[in-house]
Amino acid sequence: MPAKTKVANNPSARLKTVKEVALEDNVSEKTVRRAISAGLLEVIRVGPGGRLVRIHPEAHVAYRRRCAWQAQRPSKSL
Repeated sequence: MPAKTKVANNPSARLKTVKEVALEDNVSEKTVRRAISAGLLEVIRVGPGGRLVRIHPEAHVAYRRRCAWQAQRPSKSL
C-alpha cells in the first residue's frame, strides 16, 4: 500500500529528508522508510516521477506523537 501524500499547509516550512528524520529520531533510514510504507508517516513526493520523498515537520511531529503513545501503552500479560 503506498504511503499517503500530504500537501503542505505552510509552504514556507522547510521539508525534511528521510536521513534528517532518522538522525532526529536516532533510528536508521530503513526504519523511517518502513514507517512511510506502513502509512504511519505521511510524506510529500517531489521531483521527476515523484521518486524523492520529503517529510513536512508537522507530519514528523504527528508521527512522533503516535509512536510515543504506542510505546506508553501497557502490554498485555498472559
